[in-house]
Amino acid sequence: MTATEQSKPVLRRREVVARILRDRKDALAITSLGNPTFDVASAGDCAQNFYLWGAMGGAVMVGMGVALAQPEKRVFVFVGDGEMMMGIGSLATVACHCPNNLTIVVIDNEHYAETGMQPAHAGRGVSITSVATAVGFTASHLVRTAAQLEDVIDTLYKHDGPVLVGVKVTTDPEPTSLPPRDGPYLRSRFREALMGAESHR
Repeated sequence: MTATEQSKPVLRRREVVARILRDRKDALAITSLGNPTFDVASAGDCAQNFYLWGAMGGAVMVGMGVALAQPEKRVFVFVGDGEMMMGIGSLATVACHCPNNLTIVVIDNEHYAETGMQPAHAGRGVSITSVATAVGFTASHLVRTAAQLEDVIDTLYKHDGPVLVGVKVTTDPEPTSLPPRDGPYLRSRFREALMGAESHR
């Protein structure tokens, strides 16, 4: 087997997201546009999910704000590698504020899936996990296999400090799973899930 064959992604993104969220309990999930939104919705649409839809580049900053405002809850941000590169500077901001309950999951297929599967930076030598380490993350992991994913699950939920995990996944298509698109509705149900029914009155 060649080195290229050994490094070829084997994980499917839908299965990865479902595994991470399997035992989420009251954990919150913020998603970027496109596939991460579909994958989180497929794992179970609920009021603890906040889908950003078209706000490309902003998911990590929204997640950081929520994590700082809700220090007792674990906050997951699910982003694609293209989205993460667009907002790469946000990792430095997260490291400076250092929320201890924030986990960033980069679903990395090394392509821009939303615009035609053009090769992306992550497939051309750029290491997002190394960037996270360089700016100050104390937990930053690259995952290529199901066994490696299992090894980091506890870290994703329990590490005291911001966590980033980059998961290399295939480019195989998955069925679209559309959650609600109504912005005010998503805002209100997420706020109610965090603060109770009286919070938006």
